[in-house]
Amino acid sequence: MANTTLQQPWLHSLVSTLRAPTVVMTGGDGQLRAEGAQGVLYADVRVLSLAVLTIDGVEPTPIAGGFAGADTARFSGVPRTLGDPSADPTVRVDRLRAVASDSMQERIQITSTASGLVRTEMRLRVAADHARVAEIKSGLAGPDHAFEVRAESGNPIVEWSDPLVRTTLTATGATLGQSDRDAQSDRGSSVELCWPLELGPGESTWIEWSLQMTPTAAAPVTGVSTPDPWTEVAVRADDHRLEPLVSQSLTDLDALRMARASEPRDEFLAAGSPWFFTLFGRDSIWAARLMLPFGSGIAGGTLRALAGLQGTKVDARTAEQPGKIPHEQRQSGSVHPTASGGAATMYLPPLYYGTVDATPLWICLLHDAWRWGLPADEVRELLPALQRALGWLRDYSDPDGDGFLEYLDATGTGLANQGWKDSGDSIRFADGSLAEGPVALCEVQGYAYEAAMHGADLLDAFGLDGAKHWRNWAAALRERFRASFWVSGRAGRHPALALDGNKKPVDSLTSNIGHLLGTGILDDEETAQVAALISGNELSSGYGLRTMSRTDGGYSPLSYHCGSVWPHDTAIAIRGLAASGRAGESFGLIDGLLAAGVGFSYRLPELFSGDSASEIQWPVPYPAACRPQAWSAASIGAIVQALLGLEVDSESDKLEVRPPSNSPFGAISVQGIRRGAKRMSVAVDTAGKSVITTG
Repeated sequence: MANTTLQQPWLHSLVSTLRAPTVVMTGGDGQLRAEGAQGVLYADVRVLSLAVLTIDGVEPTPIAGGFAGADTARFSGVPRTLGDPSADPTVRVDRLRAVASDSMQERIQITSTASGLVRTEMRLRVAADHARVAEIKSGLAGPDHAFEVRAESGNPIVEWSDPLVRTTLTATGATLGQSDRDAQSDRGSSVELCWPLELGPGESTWIEWSLQMTPTAAAPVTGVSTPDPWTEVAVRADDHRLEPLVSQSLTDLDALRMARASEPRDEFLAAGSPWFFTLFGRDSIWAARLMLPFGSGIAGGTLRALAGLQGTKVDARTAEQPGKIPHEQRQSGSVHPTASGGAATMYLPPLYYGTVDATPLWICLLHDAWRWGLPADEVRELLPALQRALGWLRDYSDPDGDGFLEYLDATGTGLANQGWKDSGDSIRFADGSLAEGPVALCEVQGYAYEAAMHGADLLDAFGLDGAKHWRNWAAALRERFRASFWVSGRAGRHPALALDGNKKPVDSLTSNIGHLLGTGILDDEETAQVAALISGNELSSGYGLRTMSRTDGGYSPLSYHCGSVWPHDTAIAIRGLAASGRAGESFGLIDGLLAAGVGFSYRLPELFSGDSASEIQWPVPYPAACRPQAWSAASIGAIVQALLGLEVDSESDKLEVRPPSNSPFGAISVQGIRRGAKRMSVAVDTAGKSVITTG
């Protein structure tokens, strides 16, 4: 019997070209087919669902293709019915794609080296369904949308619109296939554009077509046109993998920059393409935090953007509470159907606050950005938001009064899990059984401890009251955590993943424990134990840190949160090891991410399989993973920080360079390290000796 259930479309074989809020996803041949997640998406609307090119009546046979940066791609093919009757291809088609924040352009070059004249025709059939991103993610598509066709300067202009966006297609030098138009209305559900071609030996010609998207309703977030903030960053390293990983990641991060439409100076990193192309609390915070060695500008924009949406009231429908930092903001609410296509089981409002960790992480980012040189006046501007966020920790984060931060969806239609592992099956005991809420996650207690301590530092530094209270609050949380979260398992003692609704420790061994490193909630002995566990074979795959131990009952290497590898998760552990004075123990994790980078053409995806590197030559994709993903790309910040030994000394208020000894990665030089207005280049030789150049 055929499987008729809805299936999330896969992304791993698609070529993604983007400039927020536009993304183009096609097959490796460059063709955009009306299937799966393929399409041109603008602000979460698929404005083009089909763009298939034929020449001489057939599709070119693909010979090469892929992204050439973040916003460009190139595809090469051969129309095998044309040219000389020899083994050598003599007619070639090259499709060059460029994406801007509100447009897409393709230039198609046809070249002939045939011995005689080549006469033929190129055609491009297009259609649009205006499906929303939540529908596409659920495996749904909309009906083909009606086009309006007119002529301008002899060229066909094709237009279509919906309540959110109007799209205009311009095809220079094309004619319109007459069968595609309704003779009475010049409207149709698809359009075929035609270009006659005539090429002599050694000749080539260009064909161009483009899309322009214009919003017809105000959007909460928008693309940016400011210069790339990381143009000065350059890496040279003995390890040949590091430089291209940094270069591609910076290119992708630049393309993911967005801003709140109401405050265009408040730039942030959209979480990822295509599903999370907007402002996310947790994701945008972590991406900005990991990138602090390269400047605090994105951190400042992220802090302001989220503070501008900070909760002011109690609303169970949206999970809003006073002082709470939101989970995500979109133009409209998103409905997520059941697998069978029945009634919706989850609805997320346009502004949704269902996250337990974004608020403490916002406080941590404010502190870290301040230490990395965010101007004092910008920090001062955010102090009222800091006090409100601390107020949320005190008044709303612990609804049952047991002393731990926890979550429980009160509506039955929101996110069941509200930490970073937010899939419905992610919180499992070691035997594989699911935990019931309310859930208190281990890493969230670490975030809260760090937020309270660093919030106190900020209060002291800016002459505000309350620092002593928050240090006492943190100390009490630390003792409660030590008494309640540590369990004994196959790998020895370790922090439990969580406490369930009955306060029973969820005893699985997971990557969440790596997030505790560097927060201060662990003592030296506990830090050593966690460091050993995340370096061991149960959690470390050789390509990064598994989200769950391979010996636990819920483990699957292709589970979204129970066995896969998430680069940002590994990067947070690397960062925590370095902050704990154990950067040398991060070498295996760093090597794993570098190896994974090679396997994914240096564009690290959202996640990939947890299969052991000893058993496979290259990392196995998770088919539905976003790529690029902001916090995956931002993993380079943790790698560079650990290898250079960068640390802002709290006593001297200076940036120190203390590289770990015996690095297996050789010499490394990084230009574009920034602390406030100061710009530096840092070089570390093979002996671990460092040289800092300012200016």
